[in-house]
Amino acid sequence: MLQLIGRPAFSAFRLEKLLNSIQAEVPVVTAVRTEFRYFIEIDDECILPSAEHQILETLLEAEARESEAKDNESFFLVTPRPGTISPWSSKATDITINSGVKNVERVERGVAFFVESSETLSQHQKNRVASFLHDRMIETVFESVDETDRLFMHGESRSLVSVDILNGGREALVLANQQMGLALAEDEIDYLFENFTLLDRNPNDIELMMFAQANSEHCRHKIFRADWIIDGETQPHTLFNMIRNTHDLHPEGVVKAYSDNSSVIEGPRSHRFQVDMATGHYHYEGEVQHILMKVETHNHPTAISPFPGASTGAGGEIRDEGATGRGSKPKAGLTGFSVSNLEIPGFEQPWETPYGKPARMASAREIMIDGPLGGAAFNNEFGRPNLCGYFRTYEVQV
Repeated sequence: MLQLIGRPAFSAFRLEKLLNSIQAEVPVVTAVRTEFRYFIEIDDECILPSAEHQILETLLEAEARESEAKDNESFFLVTPRPGTISPWSSKATDITINSGVKNVERVERGVAFFVESSETLSQHQKNRVASFLHDRMIETVFESVDETDRLFMHGESRSLVSVDILNGGREALVLANQQMGLALAEDEIDYLFENFTLLDRNPNDIELMMFAQANSEHCRHKIFRADWIIDGETQPHTLFNMIRNTHDLHPEGVVKAYSDNSSVIEGPRSHRFQVDMATGHYHYEGEVQHILMKVETHNHPTAISPFPGASTGAGGEIRDEGATGRGSKPKAGLTGFSVSNLEIPGFEQPWETPYGKPARMASAREIMIDGPLGGAAFNNEFGRPNLCGYFRTYEVQV
């Protein structure tokens, strides 16, 4: 593996913001500096030619040199979690190979943090500092560059594992649910047990994992589609049917709704500048320009990790727009956030009650700091400008 050291990873503004956040919990920290670290996996049977090495250094704006922490600094190296390939790596590896570096298997990037302190940090203090430096859902923190070999470890494929419900009964599924972290509800466990019993075979781990993901709240919107029973009386509409009711009552002007990846309404007739596939010449052609709209909910991912959660939500919209009908051309995006009370330090409001939250989730304030940036970043970088949006806070005790 080849390692190169690049430019500072954070601007002065971001470093100041990060330092202030760390000092609020670890006051002995006095300064933070950063630099990009690049890790290049090279074909085992090859030695990278000097010409290809030069291309790498030019592409990454990096070089092979020494860079160590000073006596009063603690070293933290943040990289993608071992066993994963970051989106940056996918793009960078393709660009590197297409630029003439043929012997590279993969390029990955990390950020080295050098945290200066007035006294040696305890392990507890290091853990608190590390929590500000990385996203634990998709990143890990190394205390030594020597540990980065794990980034390119290639594990052997594992065999299917069956869950023996034919002999172990429903309890075998309950145990698998706990061990695999499937988060299956009781009725889902009942459903799986009944149907695999009818099939007279055991489910395997892949089937259970796929069911857990495809049938998750994120994918299925089970709460939105669930029956509501109030005071013993079943309500005529689910939450989702309430949304669809508008279209049921007034379908005029709607080309497609609730049957594809996006909705389409009637648009005006106009002229498009497009290519004639037979001649290869551009010309104007008059046709109806329908208007497509797509909403992507990304509640749980954004609650766990606001920036990438909101970012991939915007990506999901673009994906589904391109998959509607014969495809579409994304034009503009919006972002919206409905969150709990912000509880801004030093600016708490009389109506705000700190109920607390699960430790794995970001606070409403953290979501509103990083989420809009993530949604706007993906939109703008793709070429679909994020024109506007909204946010509101709301809590009620019931």
